[in-house]
Amino acid sequence: MDIKRVAIDAVNETIVMTVVHMDYKGQVAKRINEKMPLATIKGFRKGQAPKDLVEKHYGKAIKKEEVKKVVDLALERFIQSEGLQLLGTPLAKVNEDLDWDAEELVFEYEIGLVPDFTLDLEAKNNIIKYIVKADDKLIDGQVARIQKQFGKAIPQEVVAEGCDVTGTFSNEEKGINNKTVLSLDVFKDKKTAKKFIGKQVGDVVTVNTKGLFEDDHQLMDYLKVGHDEVHSLAVDVDFTIESINSTELAELNQELFDKLFGEGVVTSIEDLKSKIKEDAESQFAQQADQKLLGDVTEFLIDNTKFDLPAEFLKKWLQTVGEKKLSAEEAEVEYARSEKGLRFQLIEGKALAQSNIQITFEDLKSFTSNAIRQQMAQFGQTNPTDEEVQGIVARVLSNQDEVKRLSDQVVAAKLLEVFKEKANPTTKEVTYEEFIAASYGE
Repeated sequence: MDIKRVAIDAVNETIVMTVVHMDYKGQVAKRINEKMPLATIKGFRKGQAPKDLVEKHYGKAIKKEEVKKVVDLALERFIQSEGLQLLGTPLAKVNEDLDWDAEELVFEYEIGLVPDFTLDLEAKNNIIKYIVKADDKLIDGQVARIQKQFGKAIPQEVVAEGCDVTGTFSNEEKGINNKTVLSLDVFKDKKTAKKFIGKQVGDVVTVNTKGLFEDDHQLMDYLKVGHDEVHSLAVDVDFTIESINSTELAELNQELFDKLFGEGVVTSIEDLKSKIKEDAESQFAQQADQKLLGDVTEFLIDNTKFDLPAEFLKKWLQTVGEKKLSAEEAEVEYARSEKGLRFQLIEGKALAQSNIQITFEDLKSFTSNAIRQQMAQFGQTNPTDEEVQGIVARVLSNQDEVKRLSDQVVAAKLLEVFKEKANPTTKEVTYEEFIAASYGE
């Protein structure tokens, strides 16, 4: 058998395979002999037909099967021996005129290659690494929320200032239907709050979404509106009142502190504020890291130029999956997935350039830390190593979880590389400023 690569361009090639009689005749003869005792041919008892007639009746189909096996195996071995890094899998060129009786059978396969490109992790950029600080306004607001959350709810007949109103926002045309709890001071305009004063359970208050809250992004929380809509949405929504409560605020005492943080961890209001600041800034740091990872990712995708075998991949997309795609559907799917594919290649290059490999020990360690954090959130602050490792073993026995956690380990390692190599500018901001930077004004 003769196999050769024919280059089309840097990322597209054709593998041409020439199969001769010697490559498959022995296996075809063996299959014919195996078929003879089972062959059923009109005019002969089962297994009694002469060999030449069996060959004439079944030979072509057997030959096609055996040639395919030879070609498939040779193709796989050739790709391995050549060290080819493929995108997708080889696509056979259809030859409707193939003469199966010819001395030489020629098969061609299109392949798409992983592009060779240079990745400059230290390229000049304007990326910012945010240090998010919890200011007094945020801390005092959290203290007030704690007092309200652990306070005593007192049902009311009518809405008055300081009340919490439970109800559902709705707008059928926009598909809005979300139950929520409102504090009247959440509205940007005091006139909006006044619409609720004096209302009772069952009453409906209509408000407009434009400028409803101080920050348009609050529409995402209260109305479950998508981020793409928050700045442009300007529709009337109905709020149907379902319950009204005032709150007797909880006293900031040792009993409340112990309930929140464990016995003796917090012993004063100053301790409480310090703890809130510490916990908030820890969460903010995680959010800031995710933004940094996203910003560096976007920068690398936009500034790392390489060609993909686009037309090949569009054809390949038509052949994979349970549902075969039309050319138009494959075009849409390629456009949707191209950016992700580019980053997969950039990610692999970044890991290779930084000599980073993900080991099973890395995965176990990451999973163990994640489990300890989760247990701490539920008050289990000192689990034994045996308890934690037992959970780790159960989690890592699930392949879907292994994939999900492996992706997180890769992201964590890439983040450390990006922090070092990308050399982002550090900027200290409040949480409100961070949100504005993340989602836009």
